[in-house]
Amino acid sequence: MRTAVIITAAAGALLFSGMAEAAEIKVLSTQATQEAYLELVAQFEKATGHKVATVFTGTLNVQKRLADGETYDLIIMAGPAIDEQIKLGKAVAGSRVDFAKSGTGVAVRKGAAKPDIGSAGALKTTLLAAKSIGYSTGPSGIYMLSVFEKLGIAGEVKGKLKQTPSGVFVGNLIASGETEIGFQQISELVHFAGIDYVGPLPGELQRMTMFSAGIHAGAKQADAARALVKFITAPAAASVIRKHGLEPA
Repeated sequence: MRTAVIITAAAGALLFSGMAEAAEIKVLSTQATQEAYLELVAQFEKATGHKVATVFTGTLNVQKRLADGETYDLIIMAGPAIDEQIKLGKAVAGSRVDFAKSGTGVAVRKGAAKPDIGSAGALKTTLLAAKSIGYSTGPSGIYMLSVFEKLGIAGEVKGKLKQTPSGVFVGNLIASGETEIGFQQISELVHFAGIDYVGPLPGELQRMTMFSAGIHAGAKQADAARALVKFITAPAAASVIRKHGLEPA
C-alpha cells in the first residue's frame, strides 16, 4: 500500500513538472476510444489534480467544429485526420502521438442468430442474405464501402445500406431493428446495449485504424494536455486499452 502511494505521488509530481497549478483541459474527441479514454482520464485526474472536459462526437462533426474555429487543448481522432488538421494549421506540427488502434467489427441485435463471418466467402454470403446493413460516417464506414467492393457485391448491397449521421453509433440502428447487421470500430460495438458483438472482420479483410492525439493550435493548456497524452499512452495504460476492445499503439 505504501509503495502504491509513493508511485502515485511520484507520477503526479512528474506530470505536474513545469505546471504551477491544476488546469482544466478541454478535449475534442471522436468516439472509438471513448470508454478506454474515460477510464484513463479518471486515473489521470486523481493522480494530477487536473480536470478534463471532453466533447465526444463523430469525425465529420469534429472536423466541422475545428473548421468553425472552436478551440480546445487536445484533439483525438484517427491518425490521418490528425495529420490533416496539422496541415490545416488547426493542430501543432509534430504533436501527433498515437494512442490506440481498433479493427472493424460486426454486430447484430441482442438475441439474434449470429451469422458466419469467419472468412471472406462467409461474410459475402451473410451480407447478401442480410435485409439491411448499417455502417458509419467515420473511418470504419469509409473502409466498409471498400470491403463491399473487394467482395464484388457493392452494387448488390447498395440498396440495403443505412449510414448513421456523424456522432450516432451504428449500435443504435442495430438495437432498434433498423438494420439487421452493422459494422463499426470494435470498441464502439463491444459495450453497446441491445446488441450482440459477433466478431471482427476476417483477417484478410481487416484493417486497423490508428487513433491519435494532437495539441490544438489554440491550446491554452498545452503543457497539461501533453501530460494527459503521456499518461494515456504510457505502458501502464495498455491493460485498460485492451479491456475496451482496442490495442495499444
